[in-house]
Amino acid sequence: MTARERYVACLTFGEFDRPFLLEWGPWQATLNRWKEEGMEGDWPAEYTECDPRMGVPVNFGPLPPHERVIVAEDEETVTYVDERGITRREKKIGPETSMPDFVDYPLKSRRDWEDNIAWRYNPDTPGRFPDNWNEFVEGAKGRDAPLIVNGYPHLGMFGPLRDLMGIETIAPMLYDDPKLIRDIARHWGDFHYRILERICNDIVPDEVSYWEDMAFHTAPLISPQMFLEFFGPEYKRINKMLKEAGVPIIGVDSDGNVHQLLDAFWECGIHYVWPMEVAAHMDVRQVRQQYGKRLVFQGNIDKRALAAGPQAIDRELEAKCPLAWEGGYIPSVDHSLPPDISYHDFQYYMRRKKELLTTRPT
Repeated sequence: MTARERYVACLTFGEFDRPFLLEWGPWQATLNRWKEEGMEGDWPAEYTECDPRMGVPVNFGPLPPHERVIVAEDEETVTYVDERGITRREKKIGPETSMPDFVDYPLKSRRDWEDNIAWRYNPDTPGRFPDNWNEFVEGAKGRDAPLIVNGYPHLGMFGPLRDLMGIETIAPMLYDDPKLIRDIARHWGDFHYRILERICNDIVPDEVSYWEDMAFHTAPLISPQMFLEFFGPEYKRINKMLKEAGVPIIGVDSDGNVHQLLDAFWECGIHYVWPMEVAAHMDVRQVRQQYGKRLVFQGNIDKRALAAGPQAIDRELEAKCPLAWEGGYIPSVDHSLPPDISYHDFQYYMRRKKELLTTRPT
């Protein structure tokens, strides 16, 4: 089978020769450690054994982007305005090893939205599609790898809006100014719809996934009812178009505990959920028992097991990899690999996972 055929079959409960081999990447701090521990080159060779995937070179972000401006810096941190207008403070060394400190947000009122944000999300702005788009489409028509639309961190509803407003602003605004939230959702819905419609008219992707980091350790940041009320209509409209165009996989990337949102995702036409963080009490086995074949998943291999060594790795893989052979699940770590994982243990994990996913259990 081609990687494309395998990917679609695995996530739609079709027939496949083996589960899809996929893995999250390491942080730069992790790569630095692995180089000290003997890794050759700038990237682990083990990733070449994974099945390939293709992205779509379309820009879902603000155009023009906000100007990057450094506001302040000291020996350890830098505070700057990013492309979305968010003021954030990050570590100078290893910024990915901790969450940035969101100092200020660009969206606090309707005036902010209308004067400085909404017009940047115009589907017709030059630069959304690359100059060689037609060439890319022709080259992708005979592809062997799955073609995936993943406009992180812009393709979504609540997650991108929370980034622009901050949870302290958006949470009360759902009650105090619901019309503004609906207006923003409608604008973004039209924006996403138009771009995705053009993509699908030119070449139908194998997956469209939204970014909706909308949960923390124990529960969502928004209730399922609020999610459906404000963002459900737009998701339903967009996903209806995608399904009619023939897109087989529609997913959502959300960290945290999203148990309470799973029914809402399904109602909105989203059936693929990842990364299913174990530390946030997500378990693919439990959710499979509850939802059957209605939902499919990626992730859910506890990255903390890799740091704990071979015995913990074996327990985690042996508990979850058999589910992959039933379909509807692609095992991978449940987020980027942190630097507490040794290169030796990462190599063991990759070798052991490949064994379990290339030999059908008896």
